[in-house]
Amino acid sequence: MNQNMIIGILIPFAGTTLGSAMVFFMRKEMNEKLQKALLGFASGVMVAASVWSLLIPAIDMAEENGSIAWIPAAAGFLLGMGFLLLLDTVTPHMHLTGDEEGIKSNFKKSTMLVLAVTLHNIPEGMAVGVTFAGVATGNTMISIAGAFALSIGIAIQNFPEGAIISMPLRSEGASKSKAFLYGTLSGIVEPIAAVITILLTSLVVPILPYLLAFAAGAMIYVVVEELIPEAQAEPHTNISTIGVAVGFTLMMILDVALG
Repeated sequence: MNQNMIIGILIPFAGTTLGSAMVFFMRKEMNEKLQKALLGFASGVMVAASVWSLLIPAIDMAEENGSIAWIPAAAGFLLGMGFLLLLDTVTPHMHLTGDEEGIKSNFKKSTMLVLAVTLHNIPEGMAVGVTFAGVATGNTMISIAGAFALSIGIAIQNFPEGAIISMPLRSEGASKSKAFLYGTLSGIVEPIAAVITILLTSLVVPILPYLLAFAAGAMIYVVVEELIPEAQAEPHTNISTIGVAVGFTLMMILDVALG
């Protein structure tokens, strides 16, 4: 694992850490409209990253390998959706709306919130890992600049996610230091998932298109199942929709300009 790869997989974690640090500078509770805008922004970034950084390269790779182009993309995407559905079903966690999902547990509310964000971060870590693995294997469909574009894009959307997890913990009565620590720890799963994906891909290079699409499916699951519903929860506001547009456009520009 070279220096570029290590930096690349740590950039998103840095975004979560910086976002969590906002608990030291902001008021006890985050403004509701700001929270919805940030959720929408994160959704837009994840959708654009799934298409430009993951699904399109997966299709291009399959064509280059002489395979039927849509098979790895479709199969990987559905498997990624199914994998997150399984994790979502068995892992006890709580949405920002207060709804609880997963196996019943006696976990504290703060723990349940952290577990929810941790679930979000698994596919993001996989996405970063699989793109840098593609660069390492010498695949021409993924450039080092494109891999860093994805990493930076996810870091940008992790910044508000870090704040969204640390601020509610603070409002629940946790100290600023504890809220920051919990917010930061929710993002540690990203570099771990990235490393596991890199190791897996290096062992079985032909599955790279499937893993790209798998990460895309997992990310889209998070957007549809959690981020958008929370962004559109009552009281309804169009600010979250604007956030989606801004996030999607920014990630698209990043990928096309640097990819």
